Amino acid sequence: MKIKVKICCISSTDEAKMAIQFGASALGLVANMPSGPGIITDEEIFKIARTVPPAISTFMLTSETSADEIISHHKRTLTNTIQIVDELKEGTYQKIREALPAIKIVQVIHVIDEKTIDEAIRISYLVDALLLDSGNPNLEIKELGGTGRVHNWTLSKKIVEQSKVPVFLAGGLNSENVRQAIEQVQPFGLDLCSGVRTDKKLDPIKLELFFNNVLK
Repeated sequence: MKIKVKICCISSTDEAKMAIQFGASALGLVANMPSGPGIITDEEIFKIARTVPPAISTFMLTSETSADEIISHHKRTLTNTIQIVDELKEGTYQKIREALPAIKIVQVIHVIDEKTIDEAIRISYLVDALLLDSGNPNLEIKELGGTGRVHNWTLSKKIVEQSKVPVFLAGGLNSENVRQAIEQVQPFGLDLCSGVRTDKKLDPIKLELFFNNVLK
């Protein structure tokens, strides 16, 4: 099966077109966050998402932690997928699903230690996909993605093996380590931001190299 690639931190319609042209099957649109790269306004997310072909997934990254706020946030952007980057603390995934039945729900799991595996498996029963990243929501200023760091892929592999839904791998991926990531973790999809950018801008040379190595 062809591995899916999500290019995150898309900041304009031009970047969206470029990512799709090179082979991205999903785009990440980063809303308000406590830290990290690629943040754009809800209005910009809405504008970019409207230009993307229906076959391409548009992920709105939200740092909201209540079901009601996540639902309200989505209504301002109208992407076809919601990526929840922090823990859902109020309300349920079911509430989001009932309010937005056509929208996919992807929960980010920040891979920290063995306990992460149990948390990921439990949540995999409730969402459409998991995305394993290298943030740390326990810090004073939360890291909720875009760290550019690789986490422990041994833990990620265990999650992939036991998850009830597809799993995306994120965190420090680039053209040099992507083959190892695919072989070691065997994820459904890959997600990256800084690994295909130069001076924060999407770089066609890095994109081409990355996709060539994914398809090897």
